[in-house]
Amino acid sequence: MLETILKGAMIASGLIIAIGAQNAFVLKQGLARHHIFWVALICFLCDAVLMSAGVLGLGALIKDSSIATCSLALLGSAFLFWYGFNAFRSAYQATSHLEAAASDATKTSLSAVITTTFALTLLNPHVYLDTVVILGGVAIALPLHDKLLFLLGAVSVSGIWFFGLGYGARLLSPLFQKPRTWQILDILIGIIMWTIAWGLLQADLCW
Repeated sequence: MLETILKGAMIASGLIIAIGAQNAFVLKQGLARHHIFWVALICFLCDAVLMSAGVLGLGALIKDSSIATCSLALLGSAFLFWYGFNAFRSAYQATSHLEAAASDATKTSLSAVITTTFALTLLNPHVYLDTVVILGGVAIALPLHDKLLFLLGAVSVSGIWFFGLGYGARLLSPLFQKPRTWQILDILIGIIMWTIAWGLLQADLCW
């Protein structure tokens, strides 16, 4: 029982705890201390739904649909290029110190933050490959009872990670009092977004 839960947790952690568009956004919202709960909750719920779909045997629907993967690749890359551009612009303008970031964040409506969170989470085909296809593939041979335990471990890691990243980001606040640190973060976020976007266009998803 415990071994199956830990197996799900370990595999999920390897897929989730990686530098990517979603984690970068959660980190930045955490540093700005704005709508952290909703951002973390959406990321967690999306993971829970997709992981459940994969573990319970629905992974093939995404994997075998070339139209779905191609559409997600194109939409996702366009959104990530746009988001990366904004990050580079913020770094160039050098206005992203901690107080300014918090001030700007408070001007961003909850609906806009929710929309961005959903976009960063669901417009990336790799989230489906990781949570639905890979996790589903690992659990495919397990009996139903073990699948549920495996899923429990995977979903638990997701919740711990996103809420921990969001609320734990404030521990880095002293470091981000310096405008230069925010510039570096914005540049890294821009690079991450554009790298993922380029990877989506280069991946064999549409051709």
